[in-house]
Amino acid sequence: MSLAISGSSTGVLDWPAAFKDALVTALVAGALGLFIVGFRTADFGKGLGFEYQFVDLAIACGVIFAGRFALSCARGGTSVVTLLLGAGLLAIALLAPLPSAFLRTVSGLAGVALLVAGTWTSVRGTSAGGGRIAALSAASDVLGTRVFPWFGAALLGVAVVLPFMPFADQKVMDLGILILTYVMLGWGLNIVVGLAGLLDLGYVAFYAVGAYAYAMLSTQHGWSFWMCLPVAGMLAATFGVVLGFPVLRLRGDYLAIVTLGFGEIIRIVLLNWTDFTQGPAGIGGIPSATLFGRVFAENAPAGGQTFHEWMEIPFSANHRLIFLYFVVLALALLTNFVTHRLRRLPVGRAWEALREDEVACQALGINPTNTKLTAFAIGAMFAGFAGTFFAAKQRFVSPESFVFIESAIILAIVVLGGMGSQVGVVLASIILIGLPEWFRDLGLYRMLVFGVAMVLIMVFKPRGLISRREPTIRLETGGGP
Repeated sequence: MSLAISGSSTGVLDWPAAFKDALVTALVAGALGLFIVGFRTADFGKGLGFEYQFVDLAIACGVIFAGRFALSCARGGTSVVTLLLGAGLLAIALLAPLPSAFLRTVSGLAGVALLVAGTWTSVRGTSAGGGRIAALSAASDVLGTRVFPWFGAALLGVAVVLPFMPFADQKVMDLGILILTYVMLGWGLNIVVGLAGLLDLGYVAFYAVGAYAYAMLSTQHGWSFWMCLPVAGMLAATFGVVLGFPVLRLRGDYLAIVTLGFGEIIRIVLLNWTDFTQGPAGIGGIPSATLFGRVFAENAPAGGQTFHEWMEIPFSANHRLIFLYFVVLALALLTNFVTHRLRRLPVGRAWEALREDEVACQALGINPTNTKLTAFAIGAMFAGFAGTFFAAKQRFVSPESFVFIESAIILAIVVLGGMGSQVGVVLASIILIGLPEWFRDLGLYRMLVFGVAMVLIMVFKPRGLISRREPTIRLETGGGP
């Protein structure tokens, strides 16, 4: 005989089934975490040995069991159980003397997630709460069409004045440069994925082409950053066209697999063609970007002049970071400007038509071949610009900087921000890139925070942070007889 309790609005909770589901989930998590958390190799002075952490693993499985059971209760309408378990896990994380930071982090994150889920379920289960949620959804649509353009202008203002703030030290500037780099990459991929609807999992390949183009042209032929920037962009666009031709007939998952393979081919070529790319050793000594030929260094090269000597100010290591910050900000704004202009041109409307229905797009007389190739080429060009900047900033490139996870992060920025939304890409970059880097002191646990943030965003905003935008062209319906 199964015990069941009526939910407020979502149905009946089968307690034995919920308990069994939570137990199976905890056992699976324990089996997967046995070799990751359960034990690890350590140096004990006399040689390597195993360091066992079975207690941590057992407590973590208990937290997973409680969390899974609480989520089942929330789905069944029993939000009180979810709220109580969430409060209990949060209290354990804050007050109990847990043996490791890993357990405190897991318990705290699980408690917060359960409190949010329980509160959301209880509010959604009432008629008044359902009305509030509908009103919030309508308000979100209004924000997406009216408020967010002003919000984007506010973000631009903050970005411009950030280097002049009192707290803008080297860490802040490095973080700002990193976020803007991913904003630029996200806007470039947004052309391919958000506007044209072509799922590209190998976007990092064009990023690598731009970086290596500048690295080799500058170190072997003495080209400057500003000379290499358009050349690297054109070279990356050429690779975009090369990728576009084999995938003209592919859609969906098949397109994703081919683009993923293209990205891996580029990385393997960079790794193994040692005579050309220096292989896994990478290319070092890459010159940084200069301002009218003035270098950002303490001592001037032979026949050159430094920036601080030119400006007659004391030398500061922050000058180079501020200059690079404004360079990547200008490149990102150029990407945004070109994207906005293209969306209002026939090619931009063709991208959106292709995204909605390729068959109907072709029936309207739009050439899908040219449409796909232009999307791949223009998106790849901006990735090439970003790669050139990356090489100039790091002054060293290697194949390890262009692995698949980079493409996945850029795609996650586009999807979580809202496909087709420019401001959404900025917000997603701040959340997915800025927060993990800012909390780097948490070590490996920052990736746990990263994963929880992605899950929460996709649960509560499955279409992205900004899921609505103004259409490129609006058809006005005029009155008539």
